[in-house]
Amino acid sequence: MENFTFQNPTKIVFGAGQISALSELVSAKSRVLLVYGSGSIKQNGVYDQVRTALGGREIIECGGVEANPDFDTLMPFVRLAREVPDTFILAVGGGSVLDGAKFVAAAANYAGNPWQILVDHGASVHSALPLGTVLTLPGTGSEANGAAVISRRAIQEKLHFIAPSVFPIFSILDPNVTMSLPTRQTVNGIGDAFVHVLEQYLTYPVGAAVQDRFAEGVLHVLIEEGAKVLASPNDYSARANIMWATTMALNGILSPGVPQDWASHMIGHELTALHGIDHARTLAVVVPSLLEVQKKQKWDKLLQYGERVWDLREGSPESRVTAAIDRTRAWFESLGIATKLSAYVTPGNTAGEVSARLEKRGLTAIGERADISPSVVQTILEHAA
Repeated sequence: MENFTFQNPTKIVFGAGQISALSELVSAKSRVLLVYGSGSIKQNGVYDQVRTALGGREIIECGGVEANPDFDTLMPFVRLAREVPDTFILAVGGGSVLDGAKFVAAAANYAGNPWQILVDHGASVHSALPLGTVLTLPGTGSEANGAAVISRRAIQEKLHFIAPSVFPIFSILDPNVTMSLPTRQTVNGIGDAFVHVLEQYLTYPVGAAVQDRFAEGVLHVLIEEGAKVLASPNDYSARANIMWATTMALNGILSPGVPQDWASHMIGHELTALHGIDHARTLAVVVPSLLEVQKKQKWDKLLQYGERVWDLREGSPESRVTAAIDRTRAWFESLGIATKLSAYVTPGNTAGEVSARLEKRGLTAIGERADISPSVVQTILEHAA
């Protein structure tokens, strides 16, 4: 197990009715830049709860943040944030809203062209406006990390940045607000979180027994409680467990001392940029094929994953590795998430396009062993077609 440092400054306020805690969490002197999405929070009661909790604080509304938040949508909010003193940014929504708010928080303090924040993946971000969140759609883990992914549809780009200064100061997680979510959004969140865990777990053994067991536990919860949520959407206990599992999947607790992959995410981001496919669904397309193509490199952990997560204990190692990959694909399909590219677009030359885009970015040696080249990416996507 490698040396590591772990730090997470986000205060989590979890449970039913906790949106009221905003009255204490946000300074009475703050002017609140309220960032939200398409307006669903006004239909499910969350907006009213937020406004009530904020009381007489000045609120500047910044609605309309779309799935895969767009740079051009966010830039007017950046200008507003720069003009208003004592600005506190409050993101109310799912991962896209939270990611968009993080970009606004960073860009408001940024001296140069804000697009550079994405180009250098946050390396030039040294400060940000204070940020809090009210999570309504669990999945991305953005409520408890310093990462964000921003699209720029005008030039077909989707890039990420990571900066310690955009960790939320607090995040409120009330499982009740997730019960009105459409099934598609619910399963997308579960699938996204599952892959977040795999990216930190399905690599190679380093003797990190605690991290492995943490990861396997989160995977079990997503599998078991996800099925309960689909069967009974108003099951508070299942919703609460899913909400906490998705936070744990990407709040940094699984990553200390272990190698990480993230190739599936890099490939998936390109599929979204090119074709607008939901992020979680790009991952469901990429992951099973990547595991098949890279199974020799991931052999030991695939055997462990098969035994501990899918209870695959009999048969040859070859048959168990194959079964582990098949079970992964079948699980996505059981959520209603198709795992073949052809279910979303006509594959055409997508494999070649994605490969070329990654090469242009200099991403020519990705994955936990830095052995996934553009040609391997092309093979993975051809396998996924």
